[in-house]
Amino acid sequence: MPGSAMRCDTILTDAHVLTMAPGAPSPTAPIAHALVAITNGRIVYAGPAADAPRFAPEHTVACDGRLVTPAPIDAHTHLVHGGHRAGEFEMRLDGVSYEAIARAGGGIVATMAATRRASVDDLVAAALPRLDALLAEGVGTVEIKSGYGLTTASEIAMLRAARHLGTLRPVRVVTTFLGAHALPPEYAGRADGYIDHICTAMLPAIAAEGLADSVDAFCETIAFSPDQVAKVFAAAAALGLPVRIHAEQLSNQGGAALAARHGALSADHLEYLDPAGIAAMARAGTVATLLPGAFYVCRETRLPPVAQLRAAGVPMAVATDCNPGTSPMSSILLAMNMAATLFRLTIAECWQGVTVNAARALGLAGETGALVPGLSADIAIWNADSAAELVYRLGARPLHARIWKGQLC
Repeated sequence: MPGSAMRCDTILTDAHVLTMAPGAPSPTAPIAHALVAITNGRIVYAGPAADAPRFAPEHTVACDGRLVTPAPIDAHTHLVHGGHRAGEFEMRLDGVSYEAIARAGGGIVATMAATRRASVDDLVAAALPRLDALLAEGVGTVEIKSGYGLTTASEIAMLRAARHLGTLRPVRVVTTFLGAHALPPEYAGRADGYIDHICTAMLPAIAAEGLADSVDAFCETIAFSPDQVAKVFAAAAALGLPVRIHAEQLSNQGGAALAARHGALSADHLEYLDPAGIAAMARAGTVATLLPGAFYVCRETRLPPVAQLRAAGVPMAVATDCNPGTSPMSSILLAMNMAATLFRLTIAECWQGVTVNAARALGLAGETGALVPGLSADIAIWNADSAAELVYRLGARPLHARIWKGQLC
């Protein structure tokens, strides 16, 4: 009937809406007196209330002028693991480098021992508080990597734990197989043999169970060479799995350019990224995921080339890198503050980094990351009046409410 109201499940009224719609002229200028309409877990309208169709909602959420944004996305975490590495933190305070700790048997291999001892239930129980801390800051999607088991059975256990977390909380969990994270002690001196084992045994077993959404590798002098990483990427491609990389964190190994040639979703860390790597990422559309928590905890001094990435049009994501050794941080808001303070990202870049660009880094650009019709209604409602306020405050918990797939939670 002409003029009849459009039925919908939920509307958010009297909201100041930050849509993060790609191409918006001012990404962090919220739309005042806005309305968001949701049907079947999807956004059907987000914009000025005065321009909205007439809706007949089953439920109404009065925002009372609060800021409404897409639910943040944490696009790089190691949330599932056993134990902690507080002792290594103390060693770094005494001047011992991350590389020296790793070469002495600490670092990733130290967490490996604790993770191998843990059951799936143990891993889930240990990870839940870290996940809950992210959800308390509005996060609606979190990527979780394996990489601390380094055997087929223990890597599968980590990925099963990550998948199970997504059934215990209202959150989208994206899983990443990171078998090429470090060389396990049983393969000492036989890195090529371990890479072959990843390609012929670990990856096929994990793919057969559908446990991984993507494949990652650590390309570094203390980890794996570009040629070894390329073998892992080829095996992933054969199984239809997209790839991403830890690259250029401690030295320039050309990992980002390698990843770009393989069509990687993202290249992460990037402190030592060179112009060739930037150009390759720009051509491939590979997202640069910046991890200021690891930069801070390791007391690094070489900044990622943000200005050059910006000039080349490489999209930049921001993530916590929540892990037990180099970034024991489970706050996406703090990651944004660090990205602004340490890396000099703008407020708009910080917000793009945890919404539209983070979604792109996870291959979810058509699913979440912005408040536009058709995308999942993953929404954060804040006790704040500007995007800048959420980046600048330290230690605050300004979340008023979180909506995931259209459900208030």
